[in-house]
Amino acid sequence: MLTRRNLYVVVFVIAVIGLLVVQYQYLRVGLGLAKAQFSDKIDKARENINSELSEVNSLTYTLGNAIRKDTSEVKIGLDSLEKASQYYLNDYISYQLNVSGIDAPFSYTLYSRDSITYLSSVRPHLKAQDNLTYPMKIEGYLPELLQKEIILEIGFEDLNKYFLGQLRGLIIPGLLFLLLIIIVVVWVLKSFYLQRSMITTTNDFINNLTHELKTPVFSIGLASKILEEDVPENKKAVVELIRKESDRLKTHIDKVLELASMESGKKLLQFQEIDFRTDLKNICESFTILSEHNAIDFDYELEEGPYYIRAEKFHLENVIGNLLENARKYSDDPKVKLTANKHKGWLVIKIMDNGPGIAKDDIKKIFSKYYRVKNGDLHKVKGYGLGLYYVQKIIKMHRGKITVESELGKGTTFILSLKLTKNG
Repeated sequence: MLTRRNLYVVVFVIAVIGLLVVQYQYLRVGLGLAKAQFSDKIDKARENINSELSEVNSLTYTLGNAIRKDTSEVKIGLDSLEKASQYYLNDYISYQLNVSGIDAPFSYTLYSRDSITYLSSVRPHLKAQDNLTYPMKIEGYLPELLQKEIILEIGFEDLNKYFLGQLRGLIIPGLLFLLLIIIVVVWVLKSFYLQRSMITTTNDFINNLTHELKTPVFSIGLASKILEEDVPENKKAVVELIRKESDRLKTHIDKVLELASMESGKKLLQFQEIDFRTDLKNICESFTILSEHNAIDFDYELEEGPYYIRAEKFHLENVIGNLLENARKYSDDPKVKLTANKHKGWLVIKIMDNGPGIAKDDIKKIFSKYYRVKNGDLHKVKGYGLGLYYVQKIIKMHRGKITVESELGKGTTFILSLKLTKNG
């Protein structure tokens, strides 16, 4: 069975091969189009060349004298005449090809049907079996002068190389971009797995450390309970403080262990359909009792009817308790209200407080791990910045939504939305 890491590598390799295949197919299509365009251009050039060579002009007159080896009117040697004709015809063909948009190396041969070669280019002539040749039958002046059928054949060498050169502006950038994609993806995957390795190492360290801390915390709690039995009245407050703080430390240790387990994937939530209204009411009633002993103005309103949702009861109760506790401890004179109602197939739970509020820039960050809103340079309430991270993680695992509405100096409202399985 493939691991997730191997699966990523396989998908990446398949994607790269796919891109190469696609690029190769585009290259084939491009070469086909280039060849079709070349054929159109050479037909145009042949038409222009044939039209020019069919008339009497300085070029055809010189060519005619060179073919007939007649130097009586030009007053130069035969070798010079043939050489001049050779270069004149080469320059003329080169000009017509460039006008038609062809700059590929070429050669030419001027010959008759009886296989007599009259002129050929300085470059060696290309044989048909080696490369493409384009013969054209010359009309007009020259065949009439010689009383023979005259053929001008133009040949091109290594046209595939020429076509690839025409497409180089697309091929090279494409390959460079593909190489950059490969480098970036490899770097990202390497960074991702390095980070995963670091997270795993960190979680293992946290697990080991917190498990080691649980033993002394348990011993301190047990010792404080024993001391409560015989402690003098004037020392009871100290023992009570020790017991309370050890319980608080134990709660923090359990929370860190819980988060580490969920992040490592070792502990999955067990979802089942429940009527969450009963559990929500119990939470509110318990918080009401706490409020009476801590001078908290707490009120709650729960819409009638069952709240059927798929949930992991323990963690969802922790989420509500965490948000209520935040609303209490971040207010000097806490006024907290919880409402719950059903709206368009969703259970909407709002927890409102009259605390100092949260700045807009901080709202975007409060669910980040270890992030805490600061009051100047000091944190008003001690903690680890894990509470809201835990809340958001649990809500996401329930496929729900959490949003925050806040205004500085006027309080904060946390809104939880959970999908109802039944609207009854």
